[in-house]
Amino acid sequence: MIETIVLDIGETITRDDRYWASWADWLEVPRHTLSALVGAVVARGQDNADALRLARPGIDVAAEYHAREAAGRGEHLDETDLYDDVRSALSTLRQLGLHVIIAGNQTSRVGELLQDLDLPADLIVTSGDWGVAKPQQAFFRRVLEVSQAPPSATLYVGDHPANDLFPAKAAGLRAAHLRRGPWGHLWADDPEVVAAADWRIDSLSQLAAIIGT
Repeated sequence: MIETIVLDIGETITRDDRYWASWADWLEVPRHTLSALVGAVVARGQDNADALRLARPGIDVAAEYHAREAAGRGEHLDETDLYDDVRSALSTLRQLGLHVIIAGNQTSRVGELLQDLDLPADLIVTSGDWGVAKPQQAFFRRVLEVSQAPPSATLYVGDHPANDLFPAKAAGLRAAHLRRGPWGHLWADDPEVVAAADWRIDSLSQLAAIIGT
C-alpha cells in the first residue's frame, strides 16, 4: 500500500520549454538548435548541461547561470509552466490521505518558485537544497528520510529512466514511469524500462487509481 508519493519536477510537474528557450536566448543561438542538442546529449546518456557546452565550447555553466540572474534573466516559473493535470492530481492524492512530496534535480531557486505557486504538496525540495542530485543513491536516501514511509510504501514518479526509475528501484522504492516529455517518450517502450517500472502512466491523474495496488 502506497503511503507517500514523490514526484520529479522537470517534465513531470513542469514543462522544460521555458528553461531551454531562455538559455538559447542568453547564448544567442536558435531555440530549435539548443533543443536538438539537448535531445542528442540525453539520448546518449549525457548530462543535460552538455548541450550548453556544445552550443558554446568552454562555457562555465555556473558562471553563466549567475550572470543571467544578475542581468535579471534568471530562472522563472509561473502557472503556465505547470502541466495541466498537476493541481487536480496532487489535490486528489492529498484528499486520499497520501503524503505528497515534490523532489527533483533543480536549483534552490526553482524550489522557491514552486513554493510561490502554492502547489498542493506537503514538501517541495530540490537537489540544490540537498547538495546531492539524482541518480546518486544519496538523493534517494534523502527522499526516504522525508517520506515518513518505508521504501516499499514510497512511490517515485518521473519521466527519466536513468535519473528516476532505475535509481529509485535500486533504493527499494516503487516507481512509476511517466510517458511525458521527450525523455518519457524516448524510452517508453524500452524493455528495461518496461521490466523495471511498477507502473507506466501517461498522466498524473492516473496515480489515484494505483495507490491501493
